[in-house]
Formats: sequence, structure tokens, C-alpha cells
Amino acid sequence: MFTVKEVSNKKQRRHFLVFPWKVYKDYPSWVPPLLSDVSFCLDEKKNPFYQHAQHKLFLAYDRDEVVGRIVGIIDENNNQYHHEKVGFFGFFECLPRFEIAKALLDAVKDWIKSQGMNTMRGPVNPSMNETCAFLVSGFDDPPYFMMSYNPPYYPKFMEKYGLKKKKDLLAYEIDLPSPFMAKIIPLAKKIEKKYSHIKVRSINIKHWREELEKIQEIYNNAWSENWGFVPMTEAEINVMAKRLKPLVIPELVFLAEIRNEPVGFAMFFPDYYQILRHFNGRLPPWGWLKILWLKRHINRIRVMTMGIKKHYRNIGIPILFSYHAGKALENAPYRRLEFSWILEDNLPAIRAVELTGAKMSKVYRIYEQPI
Repeated sequence: MFTVKEVSNKKQRRHFLVFPWKVYKDYPSWVPPLLSDVSFCLDEKKNPFYQHAQHKLFLAYDRDEVVGRIVGIIDENNNQYHHEKVGFFGFFECLPRFEIAKALLDAVKDWIKSQGMNTMRGPVNPSMNETCAFLVSGFDDPPYFMMSYNPPYYPKFMEKYGLKKKKDLLAYEIDLPSPFMAKIIPLAKKIEKKYSHIKVRSINIKHWREELEKIQEIYNNAWSENWGFVPMTEAEINVMAKRLKPLVIPELVFLAEIRNEPVGFAMFFPDYYQILRHFNGRLPPWGWLKILWLKRHINRIRVMTMGIKKHYRNIGIPILFSYHAGKALENAPYRRLEFSWILEDNLPAIRAVELTGAKMSKVYRIYEQPI
């Protein structure tokens, strides 16, 4: 029998944060998360997500030994936006015993049910705007920056518990330099000639605030009808931007504008996990300087996001983004590129990615269960 207790003091919180090291000691593809990042994501005083959400942390014990962890999350903005009563689970980790997983999921289910929810969904950590979903294929390759990783037994435990697939999130990968990218050039030239009013440019980091406002405008329009989307508040956008700004390479973040109206953006991020995996979860005071110094050794890059406003999706802007990115990457050290993540039913995005020659490399899954 395993007991599950709500985290209620600093000692338990510390146990919660460091527990994954026990799970992944024999998984070389795992990238230790920065403890400061995980702590921030769970901090209701610092993380603006909790201005519209609540959460509870749980630990599973075998006698006095911690054997699992989980968080229950209720996001009022999600439930209002989608007109549903969903409670989420996230930050799930457990040793390879199904009984542990069952005890943890039972604890979250009981709590979210007591709050009037009728559905349990996850994992999200703590929302779809952070890492989310369980990896269900592609376990031999380390995750790209801000993508999740887990043991293969997690999906099996979810299914045994009775959770069903709600949505798959796909990752596509391509080697660089790619001969397929060269084929885009004449198509991009035709689009530029036909739609000469479209201007694609890299962001100006000196005008970060103004550029951020444009990105937020595009984001809240382009993703508004996507499954799982919840508009980010201004506070959430600002905090996310502050966290990512030191890592942004301006030449690899693109804006598309039509007569000064922002209509699309694409964001490419080096795979900083290749560096962070060596920090073992702890970033020393000089850590960011070392990251910036070592980033020249990173050889993988992720297309973290690409979005086009609804009324401008059929004029070839993704092709223009790919063309400009290809030029920016010509002399870069990157040898592999991942498009992630893409909803399994977002067929226009999948077709655009496959046009580059990229192949599906990983599948991630969100689960759900009525309660």
C-alpha cells in the first residue's frame, strides 16, 4: 500500500522538486530540468498563471520513502474559454509500479472532483503553454528545448488506469543543410513577387516591448481556434518573455507584416538542453554567461512556434518564413531541426512541414478521463 499526502511544508516541497532524479538515473536521454524553473512554475506568488488558476501538490510514499509526485490544477481561464469543467494533472513522476501511479491519479481526481470538475486531463506542467503531454514514441532521442521526456511505462500506466487519448502532439525532424529547403527558394520567390506587400523580417531586440506586443496580437488571433488554446494574459506574456529573452537569437525570430499590420511570426530556438543537461538542474550565478558562451556548440534547433492570423493563412507566409530561416541558418552550426509541437489534426501545418522534407520523429499524448 502506498500513501499519498498533500505537500504542506518546505521539506516536502524540496522532496517534490528533486524526486525526478530518482526516476531517471538510468535514462541517458533525460535532461534534468532547472530546479529554479520548476519552482517558478509551481510558485503561486511569482507565476501569474495562478492569478486565474489553483493547484495542489501531492507526494506518494512507501513508508517514509518518496516514490511519486503529481500536481492537480484547475485553470478558470481554460474552463471559461472552452465552456468546460476540466481539472488537469501535471508534473507526474513515479517509480515503475502501477499502484503508485493509481494512488497519485486517484488523489488528483478526488480533489478536482471536489471542486466541481467532471473531467481529468493531462499532463500539463502547469498549462499547454509550458511543457506538456507524455512522450509515447521516440524515447531513444533526447528532447529538444522545452519539450518533455518520460519513461515508456508512463503511457502504459495511463491506459491501465482508464485514461484515454485526447490529443496527440507531433514532432517532425529534418537534417541540415537540407536539399528540400533549396526547393522552397523558387516557390518563395513567386510568393514574394505575387504578394509584394508582405514583408518578413527578424525582430529588433532593441524594441523588445513593441515587438512583444505584435507577437501577442498574432498569438491570440492565430491560435484562438486551436484545441487546448487559452489566451495568455499580459502578465503571463511578460513573464514568459522575460524568461526567454536571454536565450532569444533575434535573427531567428521572424515577423510577417502587411502594411505595418503584424500578421504572422515564427520562432526558432537553439536546443539549449544540449547545454543544460550538464548543469544537473542547478544554475550557478554565472550560468547564463556560460550558456551564451557554449551555445556555439549547439547543433540542434527547434521551430518552437509558427502562427499566422486567420485571414492571411492561404498566401504562403509559412514558405516565406522557411525561406528566410534557411538563409539565416546557412552558416549556423545546426545539423538537425525539429518542428514541435503540431496538433495531429492540424493538417495545413503538417503539410507545410512535410513540404520541407521533415519526417515525424516523436509523438506526445494528452490523456483524459470523465469523472
